[in-house]
Amino acid sequence: MQRKAFRVSGFIMIVVSLLVLAAMIAVIAANVGVPDADDAIAAIAPAVAVGTLLLVLIATGFIVISPNDARVIQFFGKYVGTIGEPGFHWTWPMTGKSKISKRLRNFESNRLKVSDADGNPVEIAAVVVWRVVDTYAAKFAVDDFVHFVEVQAETAVRHLATSYPYEAHASGRTSLRDSAAASEELTAELRERVTLAGVEVVESRITHLAYAAEIAQAMLARQQAQAIVAARSTIVEGAVGMVSSALEQLREQGVVELDEERKAHMVSNLLVVLCGDRNVQPIVNTGSLY
Repeated sequence: MQRKAFRVSGFIMIVVSLLVLAAMIAVIAANVGVPDADDAIAAIAPAVAVGTLLLVLIATGFIVISPNDARVIQFFGKYVGTIGEPGFHWTWPMTGKSKISKRLRNFESNRLKVSDADGNPVEIAAVVVWRVVDTYAAKFAVDDFVHFVEVQAETAVRHLATSYPYEAHASGRTSLRDSAAASEELTAELRERVTLAGVEVVESRITHLAYAAEIAQAMLARQQAQAIVAARSTIVEGAVGMVSSALEQLREQGVVELDEERKAHMVSNLLVVLCGDRNVQPIVNTGSLY
């Protein structure tokens, strides 16, 4: 579990270092005029040794942290905490300090070729926005948290593609082309997968979605056929309404009296005119010449 490591301001420790250095200089200066050189060395050597050791230890504890960065502190392999506050700090000397960025990162998967829920081969790719929120888990729970996120992202994209069809042919069925629903499902699955590594998935979206090349032409023809059928259905529905309205107006205004046979003939002609995809060629009945 992530916890805060001991730290003090680095500027305070610089002052302490200067005081130690001043004490060393004072000891040396106090023994410069001693007549016996051996006594002077005996008095100076311990002070210099202790002061030098203190300065070295203090120097190993300095650390500078940029915004949205963190340092995982280890003392001979033992985790002692994390420093995440930006600035100039001093922490335990002789410790290892591993840098982990907490900035937002993007990962865009390769174009993966998988079979959708209907068995059709499709190409799919996605982009994932993520960041580290638990430095302890990111450092010690997995071997390489960046590689871990990339592998889990591609696995989640494959699973999403096999769980839904490319397009829904039945109403109420979710498809991969429903970008909002598909992205929400992908984000939820990714968050569950990468929690172990101390990573938070902020957002994920499908960036590429298409039928595989070997069936793309056939699927395009099917989509065109479906579009034509839908358009024809709308045309027929409108034409039936117009014919019904025309017959009703003829009856109400008394323009002409039509028996059932003539009504059927008129309906047939109107539907041909309204539903045909070619220009109408009128035929004028002028009667018999004989």
